[in-house]
Amino acid sequence: MSRSQPNRRRLLQVRVPVSPLQALVSSIGIWVVFFGGWILATSMGWVNPILVPSPEKVFRSIYVLFADQGFANDVLISVARVLFAFALACVVAVPAGVAMGAFPAIDAVLAPFVSAWRYLPAPSFIPILLMWFGTGEEPKIALLFLGVIFFLITLIADHTKDVRKELIETAMTLGAGRWITVFQVMLPAVLPNILVAMRQMLAVVWTYLVIAEIVASTTGIGAMMMRARRFLHTDQIMAGIIVIGVLGLVFDRLFALLHRRLFPYLQESR
Repeated sequence: MSRSQPNRRRLLQVRVPVSPLQALVSSIGIWVVFFGGWILATSMGWVNPILVPSPEKVFRSIYVLFADQGFANDVLISVARVLFAFALACVVAVPAGVAMGAFPAIDAVLAPFVSAWRYLPAPSFIPILLMWFGTGEEPKIALLFLGVIFFLITLIADHTKDVRKELIETAMTLGAGRWITVFQVMLPAVLPNILVAMRQMLAVVWTYLVIAEIVASTTGIGAMMMRARRFLHTDQIMAGIIVIGVLGLVFDRLFALLHRRLFPYLQESR
């Protein structure tokens, strides 16, 4: 008679969810390791304190920036720039991407154009944007817009193309026209993935924020970091990096929460 082997739970299992406790310990543990290494490196003198200040000094700078230097206003300005540029990109990208994914004739026209622009680095447009729009808000918004729009269109188009063919054929067999098929069959089917693509691309907009704000700007997180660079205030530069990271994480969590609220059936099927 063969003995039944005990069911041992392995640490790494393919597509098996971890327990809430393990997720909590893991998420906290990685930050403990990160900040522990940072504290150890600065306290032991392994790094230049001017170039790599201690975590205590960086977090003290965050407090001073918000309490004494009006940094909250810079943060709000940066958030407004990111959200406005991203909203403009979504207004263009969603209909364009869905149209490309639904109609091969439109995809044949737009895909070569969109694909080519994806490989052009957005910062290379800074000189011409300054010539076109001056030094106001317009070139900053335009740079953030260009940094995300073509990638977002491509992602949405690819997701729309992945809508199950059976759904489309069934709708057309039942007498649905092309517009009903697109708006009442394809769009609801692809909407969860559109939200995922938007969540991913919002992170890209945040990565371009500092580049947009170092050009002829006196407000925003990036402008503060450039002022700090002139006086070798590395602690303030790293404070700005941490604030951007926290803001990005907050908006990412908000998108994840919105996705769970709008499409709870997808969470149950995972």
